[in-house]
Amino acid sequence: MPPIARSPRTICGDFRMRIARDGTWYYQGSPIGRKELVCLFATVLKREEDGSYWLETPAERGRIEVEDAPFVAVELTWGHCCGEGACETGAGTRKPPARQCLTFRTNLDEMVSADENHPIRVEIDPVTREPRPYITVRPGLEARISRPVFYELVALAQPETVDGREVMGVWSQGVFFIIDDSPAPDDLPEDLEELDDELA
Repeated sequence: MPPIARSPRTICGDFRMRIARDGTWYYQGSPIGRKELVCLFATVLKREEDGSYWLETPAERGRIEVEDAPFVAVELTWGHCCGEGACETGAGTRKPPARQCLTFRTNLDEMVSADENHPIRVEIDPVTREPRPYITVRPGLEARISRPVFYELVALAQPETVDGREVMGVWSQGVFFIIDDSPAPDDLPEDLEELDDELA
């Protein structure tokens, strides 16, 4: 059979859609009330290398606005998972320990477990120390971890030494994710160092 010829996508420009910081989708300034429709849109959401977000179907392609991240992680499930021989049993063999797994549910009920392909990252303001945590849901697309869920992560955090520095973080599927990295003195902004000199 000869290949089926497909018409090129129509570039629609701006779709006049926006995803607010709380994860609410808007069309022409009005919130989209049907969750099923939002979930459908989310399946065709893409992100370009320049950081722009697009809805891409086989026929059309249009840009949308995303205030922060397109998804919000609203729930955390903690448990143990098997991998690399963990949880296996056999005669005369020692059972390796199960590994901790952290699984997040997004505001669109998508489940994602933190691992090498779905990392947790935390941006920390160098002055206010306010954290802004995220987890990768799909390549280029992240979920902002809500404050209550982040508090749960903090409760599970443990100290580790990374590159000679003491940091706090969480383990999931054998990968350690830093959630609090206290800056070394050399990392302080110059204006703060000057302020310390003035106070001295």
